[in-house]
Formats: sequence, C-alpha cells, structure tokens
Amino acid sequence: MSAKNVYHDAVVDALKADGWTITADPHRLTVGRRRLYVDLAGERAAVAAERAGERIAVEVQSFLSNSRIDDFHRAVGQYVVYRAVLRAEDPGRSLYLAVPTAAFESIFCERLGRIVSDDIGLKVVVFRPKQRRITQWIS
Repeated sequence: MSAKNVYHDAVVDALKADGWTITADPHRLTVGRRRLYVDLAGERAAVAAERAGERIAVEVQSFLSNSRIDDFHRAVGQYVVYRAVLRAEDPGRSLYLAVPTAAFESIFCERLGRIVSDDIGLKVVVFRPKQRRITQWIS
C-alpha cells in the first residue's frame, strides 16, 4: 500500500463537510493476486435526497511535481485503471479524481485537459487544500 497523498486529510475533511461519510480509507480492490488501493470510498448521507445513497471512490492527486503533464499522465492512468476495476468489482460506485484548484485551473482547463477529460469521461472533484473545501463536482 502506498503512502497517503499530501492532500489526503484535506480531501477527507472536504468530503465530510460536503455531507459524505467516509466508508473506507483506503478502499481496497483485489483483482486476482493484485491489490489496488483507491484513496477513499464514501457514501452520501441521507440528508441530501438528490444524492442520497450515492457511492463514490476518490483518488487524490497533488500535482506538486515540476511537471504538470507528468502529473496529469500519472493521474489519468491511475484513474483509468481504477475505474475499470471498480466497474468490474464494485459496480455502482463512481470514481472521482480529486485535484487541487490550482491544478484544475491549469492543465484541466487547458485544451489538452478538456480533450482527455471528455474522451475518457473523467469525473473530477476540485478542492481548496488550505480551506479543506470542495469547490466543484464535475461529472
């Protein structure tokens, strides 16, 4: 199991503030002899009727290296693998990629980010790390 992302706790707090209950930290997936760990799993509290009972998994990415494009490649690759496994092993749970606002406003809002996001149906939750708040859900 890999180490927690630098923004892991900020995303946990942001999800809780947004009405989610964290049900796994991390969310373990087993495929044959392989074990994968999506950072978080959660369920929507029954208070918000329009999303009550929704189940999610969230992969947290920091985008703190010197290359946004390398971070983007890594994040998209993880997302595609985890989504495929979730569809096979935990259907009904939607995968989201959690990215800080600064990363979203750069690579994800550029033409490259939009092309890739649209092509693979990337779901993103944008958060402000210092405030520990979610600013956008993009499905």
